Amino acid sequence: MPSSLEWPEIALRLVLGAVAGALVGVNREGHGRPAGLRTNMLVCMAATISMIQANLLLSTTGKTPNSFVSFDIMRLPLGILTGMGFIGGGAILKRGDVVIGLTTAATLWFVTIIGLCFGGGQKALGLVALGIGMTVLSGLKWVENRLPQDSRGVLTITSTIDDGLTWATLRAELTARDFRLTTFGVSYHRPAGRQTIRCELRWQADHAERVQALMKELSERPGVAELDWRPQGLS
Repeated sequence: MPSSLEWPEIALRLVLGAVAGALVGVNREGHGRPAGLRTNMLVCMAATISMIQANLLLSTTGKTPNSFVSFDIMRLPLGILTGMGFIGGGAILKRGDVVIGLTTAATLWFVTIIGLCFGGGQKALGLVALGIGMTVLSGLKWVENRLPQDSRGVLTITSTIDDGLTWATLRAELTARDFRLTTFGVSYHRPAGRQTIRCELRWQADHAERVQALMKELSERPGVAELDWRPQGLS
C-alpha cells in the first residue's frame, strides 16, 4: 500500500467496493438468498473502508532512535473486526428456513468501521462512509423490494397407488407451471395401497395466488388422500 492517499484514489476504491458488493448482492438477491443487495454492499464497503483506514495510518508507523514502541497498524482493524464478528453473529436469527438479522449484523460491522475512521482522525472519510451507508440502507430499499426473488416450499402428497397421482405426472405438471424441483422422491406402502410423493420446489415470489390455486386443485384429484403444503417464504 502507498504511504499516502489522495481523495481521487480513495473515491475510486470506495466506488469499486460499492459496485462489487452491489453486483454480488443483486446476484444473491435473485436467487432468494438471505444475504442480499444491501447486506453484501455493506460488508464489501466495510472491508474497503477498513483497508483505507489502515492505509491512511501507515505514515504514523515506525519508530525513532529514542523510541521503544513499535506499532503494527494491521493489528488495529483486524482485532476490532474479529471482535465485532461475535456481536454481529448474535444479531442473526434462524426461524425454520428463514434467516433474519443479516443486514443488522452488517450494519453493526459497518458502523464499527466508521468509528475507526473517526477515531483515527479521518473525519472526511468517516462522513463519506456514513453517507454511503445511509444511502444503501434507506435509498436502496425500494430497489431490493423490486428485485425478482425465489420462494421455496415442500409439497407432500399421499394417494392410492392404483388411481392416484403418479410421480411422473406430478413432476411434469409442476415443471409445466414454472416450478423448479430441487429434490423429488416417492415412497410406496403396498399393504395400505398408498404412495407418498415429496418434493421441494422453488418459484417466483409474485406467483403466490397461482400456487395456492394449484395446491387446492391437486388436493381434489381422484385418489389423493392427503396433501401437505409448507411454504418456506422468502429464503
